[in-house]
Amino acid sequence: MDKDNANPAILNPSDLPSRRGASHQSTTHASLFDGLIPSYPHYDNLTTSTSFPAPIPSNSSDDISDDDDDLREEIDEQEIFDLISTISDPEHPLSLGSLAVVSLPDIFILPPASPSSKISTVRVLVTPTITHCSLATVIGLGVRVRLEQSLPPRFRIDVRIKEGTHASDEATNKQLGDKERVAAAMENGTLVGVIKKMLSTCE
Repeated sequence: MDKDNANPAILNPSDLPSRRGASHQSTTHASLFDGLIPSYPHYDNLTTSTSFPAPIPSNSSDDISDDDDDLREEIDEQEIFDLISTISDPEHPLSLGSLAVVSLPDIFILPPASPSSKISTVRVLVTPTITHCSLATVIGLGVRVRLEQSLPPRFRIDVRIKEGTHASDEATNKQLGDKERVAAAMENGTLVGVIKKMLSTCE
């Protein structure tokens, strides 16, 4: 099958911003994707296990325990970039960071919508390598799965195609933002296999 973009622009991985040399502690959290994609307990020490963990009961969206404040780990845009930049592109043997599909300036951590909420939002804008990329939704799902499995439940995940970078960005964003449509897509065994392969490069 011909590639959508046979000659993408490639960035040198050593030139990408990173804090991977620093010491981090990360915990796997329950998410929409538990039981679908193997979880990755630490993004610096990923496994390639194909076993599916049993789902863990999740906290309600706006009712995070006070104990969470005591264990709160500060997370910034650089750490989010480190989590997703090494995801492999589904079409090329290159990372999303190297292809500039994800970039640090397009990652935002938004505060809670109301004073009574403890839920912040991590927003990632994805830039496909070409405007007619047929795998834009798959890439968005891969980023979403990675963050759902890596971040604590006090974060909502909002992955979008950057406006004006794809011919069908509005339709793709509706799918990526609809939990029911995402869950239905993740019941496709072929798609799950592609995303597992994409995440296997997260080291």
